[in-house]
Amino acid sequence: MKLALIGTGKLGCALLTGLFQRGVLAPQDVGLLSRDAHKTCQVAGRFGAPVIGRGDLAGAEYILLCVQPGAFQEVAGWAGGHSAGYISTLAGVTTGTLSRCLGSERAVRAMPSLAATIGRSQTALTATPGAEAAGDLAFAQGLFGAVGDTYRIPEHLFDTFTGMSASGLAYAAVFAEALADGGVRMGLPRPLANELAQKLLVSGGELLAERPHPAMLKDEVCSPGGTTIAGIRALEGGNFRRSVIDAVEAATRRGHELGRGERETGDS
Repeated sequence: MKLALIGTGKLGCALLTGLFQRGVLAPQDVGLLSRDAHKTCQVAGRFGAPVIGRGDLAGAEYILLCVQPGAFQEVAGWAGGHSAGYISTLAGVTTGTLSRCLGSERAVRAMPSLAATIGRSQTALTATPGAEAAGDLAFAQGLFGAVGDTYRIPEHLFDTFTGMSASGLAYAAVFAEALADGGVRMGLPRPLANELAQKLLVSGGELLAERPHPAMLKDEVCSPGGTTIAGIRALEGGNFRRSVIDAVEAATRRGHELGRGERETGDS
């Protein structure tokens, strides 16, 4: 078994979708395991991957932890101690905590997003020296590189990456919803307003990728005394920029809190 996936929630399914669609791994090479046996069987049926038990982890080359941070201590109690390389997507749980609680010097920390389902995830990666020496970081880069872009960054910036990039999908969704609400308020039918908001974010992202700074696109759209600059003024009046900055800061701080909590629990 090449990979044992512990956790079959939204992120786990997103990764499976991207990996199998792009042929990085075959379904028979990935074993599925979670606390919810019924759900695991449903996911297994959907992807054609086998359901495994805790005893099967000894035969895995890599073990991917895709559970909530609060479940880490419980999972580490029965998933640790194997010779496999460990890869974790748990927010706030450091490589030091992973190594200590799993009893392994081979720990890779990854932070992907649900955009893995369409091959557009942005994944941060860092690893312990033991994982780098064993080639685990290279494996993780191939794993997550198949579902988007990977960024190897210092671990002290992981929470910031999470607060901006991984959480950013939700911020964009809230903006799209609010934009559509504005259209409805001014008379557009809801289905049309939703479609316009969705397509706007897609085209906006593509246009931004062609420019070195987002302000350039804003300046191109804003004509003197026009409608767009009037809308920008309204956003500024509502502290739009400040709210977005505060959102990234709040998410980053929450990542710090999760990390402190995991370390304190791991030391007890």
